[in-house]
Amino acid sequence: MKPIGSIQTDHKTLDNMPIQPRGAGNATGRIVLQREYQDGLLDLEGFSHIYLIYLFHLSDGYSFRVRPFMDDNSHGVFATRAPKRPNPIGLSIVRLLSIRDNVIEFEGADMANGTPLLDIKPYIEQFDKVNHATSGWLKASDRAIMQARSDNRFK
Repeated sequence: MKPIGSIQTDHKTLDNMPIQPRGAGNATGRIVLQREYQDGLLDLEGFSHIYLIYLFHLSDGYSFRVRPFMDDNSHGVFATRAPKRPNPIGLSIVRLLSIRDNVIEFEGADMANGTPLLDIKPYIEQFDKVNHATSGWLKASDRAIMQARSDNRFK
């Protein structure tokens, strides 16, 4: 597996970064796709949102038990979205703003500048929307999620 591009954002350090796209609000980012993959962008502009699959390149090592950003209790890493994972892969759903040549502009940037991009997939409501979903241990309000910022717990 190798990166297909790089994600550029205003988040130069992990400190005080939004922890999810909802908390990033209208923070924009840009993907610079390697030119060899540019043809794969054909027809992507018709989608309002896309999944970005990327590496947590600033994460070192992993733990099976973590204390996630939205809770003070320890949970199994696979029951969280914590970056310290056996395979440090991140996933964000962002709003697609524009595509020009091999550059994609998006809204909802919750990743660090220079993040290696592994893949892009379209969000398709008919496939991806889940009715009556539950969120396990997470009890945070929408407001709390939107205001949550990273701290030093995963450095």
